[in-house]
Amino acid sequence: MYDLLVKDALIVTCNPEHSVIDGAVMAVRDGKIALIAPAQSDVSGTLEAKNYISAKGKMVLPGLINMHCHAGDSLFRGLVENLPLEAWLNRVWIAEKAILTPHTTYLGSVLGFAENLLSGVTSVMDMFWYPHEAVRAAQMLGMRVSTGGLFFDFPGIGERSHEKYIEEAREFSSSYSGSTDVFPCVMPHGAYTVSPEHLKDAKSIANADGGLFCTHAAETRAEQADIQNRYGRTVIRHLDAYDLLGERTVLAHCVHVDDGEIDLMAKSGTTVVHNPMSNLKLASGIAPTAQMQKAGVHLTLGTDGAISGNDLDMWLAMRLASSLAKGVAMEPAALPAKDVLHMATLNGARALGQEKHLGSLEVGKQADFIFVDVNTAHAVPLFDPITHCVFGAGRSDVSDVFVAGEQVVKDRRLTRHDLSETLIEVQDLMPAIKSSLEDA
Repeated sequence: MYDLLVKDALIVTCNPEHSVIDGAVMAVRDGKIALIAPAQSDVSGTLEAKNYISAKGKMVLPGLINMHCHAGDSLFRGLVENLPLEAWLNRVWIAEKAILTPHTTYLGSVLGFAENLLSGVTSVMDMFWYPHEAVRAAQMLGMRVSTGGLFFDFPGIGERSHEKYIEEAREFSSSYSGSTDVFPCVMPHGAYTVSPEHLKDAKSIANADGGLFCTHAAETRAEQADIQNRYGRTVIRHLDAYDLLGERTVLAHCVHVDDGEIDLMAKSGTTVVHNPMSNLKLASGIAPTAQMQKAGVHLTLGTDGAISGNDLDMWLAMRLASSLAKGVAMEPAALPAKDVLHMATLNGARALGQEKHLGSLEVGKQADFIFVDVNTAHAVPLFDPITHCVFGAGRSDVSDVFVAGEQVVKDRRLTRHDLSETLIEVQDLMPAIKSSLEDA
């Protein structure tokens, strides 16, 4: 007896072979995928389950994995506009310092994670000031999160010292060791905001606990010039000099990197998170993803925060990632749809150290999956489901979301939380958020 049987499914597995199975059945037991079989197989007509769902007219995909987000910053969406990253950050930090507390961080995280979940994202790597509040929000909604202790050398939220950041990072990593829905990470903001000694402190915590090390890197030309002037080398070489690259390292952006830096990231097994919408809107540039892929860099995909790209839309990120790579290289075969879909699924799972459990629909893996409506004017006729995922589908097509077999989005509505409550509370906070910058 299975817990759930999904019938009539067009399954886009996102497995290494990019298998697509039409008219399939998928069975779930104890939160994991127990069986996937064609409808005409010998077993399909004899399966029994506690619950049955028809996926007719839907594609069934693994939940998307957003590898770079600042969910709590959803409170500040649209507040700071038309500035380059460095000037933009200086304004953002003023607003954050005036508004953010553990409670408002939780509120913003609920808002940001709800946007992710409703659009088919089931796992998020999230960097923000109060990671326990991010976990509380994610677990309440029923999704997975990778987050952890932040490091920042300047007076930040809560006026925490470096010693306090170390204490918090160690406590967080130990609290969630072995968790199946929280993947601990140590998260120094960047090489331009965290000293080499403090970056090494952060990496030592990640190494000791087997966690991930994530930081912003090479996002703008100004950042590259700053690190070059201070330390006499480029950003990626600077990180490499302190042994900060490797298979457990996740670097967000990497827009401005040269051939040697790309080679360093490839040979070390470092993960790069491409955030095309944020990079375009802040006029930071376009990451050389096609070149990175050819060199063997492990590529994943992210949205960044809603304060920089103004939404948390992984479907837009996929379309931009492929289209920009083709346009920059002037090569229509660059970064094809199948590879971009892997960036948003299986590659993200691998970066999280969860490739055996997440990222594709395969027997034995966690039953994190989504329904995408294809009975629409923009999906018919459907000749190539994988291409449609990247170039045709959108977040409004996601109708249902399951995490470990639990339906956490049903008919485009959250099942665990009444989002109207969150929206009212955020709207009530708007005057204070707006006034935080009026006198700055």
